[in-house]
Amino acid sequence: MRAIAATVANQKLGKNHLVNCISRVLIIAYQESTQQLEEVLTQEKLQYEVLRQGNKPEFQHFSRSYLCLMNHRRAWAKAAQEDRPTIIIEADFVPVVNFGKLPLPFNPNQTDVGVSWLYTCAPQVYHVSVDGYAEGFSTSTVAYTVTSKSARYLIELVEEVREKVGAANYSTWDSTVDSFLRHRKLKNYIVWRNYGEHGGLPNPEHYQNKLSRTHRADVLYGKLTFTPLYAAHARSRKLKLLTVRLKARLKGIARLVTGRFLRVKVIRGSSVPARLISFAVLRQLSLQV
Repeated sequence: MRAIAATVANQKLGKNHLVNCISRVLIIAYQESTQQLEEVLTQEKLQYEVLRQGNKPEFQHFSRSYLCLMNHRRAWAKAAQEDRPTIIIEADFVPVVNFGKLPLPFNPNQTDVGVSWLYTCAPQVYHVSVDGYAEGFSTSTVAYTVTSKSARYLIELVEEVREKVGAANYSTWDSTVDSFLRHRKLKNYIVWRNYGEHGGLPNPEHYQNKLSRTHRADVLYGKLTFTPLYAAHARSRKLKLLTVRLKARLKGIARLVTGRFLRVKVIRGSSVPARLISFAVLRQLSLQV
């Protein structure tokens, strides 16, 4: 409970706001419109840059997952030059209201930080500090922060994927980020509740490789700033959004109850099991759909 109170207090007191702690936001895009996302970042007083991937002849034989990795690599190269953490978000990310005023998910003075996921997919929690910072796992790179150190390491991941999987083949490289950085003695973090939603349409490449077509935030920190793409063209936007969000909430609660968010093995091996359980349970006790 003390860790959860610390998390809430940090936000209320204005401690470690994203807008005060990060260098800038890098938006990864291809041909998608980023107008609404840019407007939100401007309102939040966050500096940003849009990185659009161009068409090159050599890209014709690359898988979509490898092309995505290449675009993230471009962002990592920029982040590696910064003194402060960088936020990297994909074009279909929809932030919650007051995104820039949400707290940094880790101690800004810490030197062994890898990534911190602002949006989580299939998350797990490993440890919660007395200050409420939660080490954990997530797949998906829709929205996350990197430090200059972790960005330099992640550039090495591109070469590893190219050698082991190949540029033409599909890879779940985003699910290896946690283990890749932990192997290099860095700690990765997840947020108390998601700072936004993955608003994109179903990914056919995921389905072709027997993975879930879609992934949504299990629980949000607040109301979304604009309607996600998946609901933008529905006959009733509000109904579509409500349906998708309820399904995501129920899935998140199911992952908690079945021990997939917080594993029994992790509880038994923890020196602060009560803190872990409080974090896992209380984050789902939200009326926010």
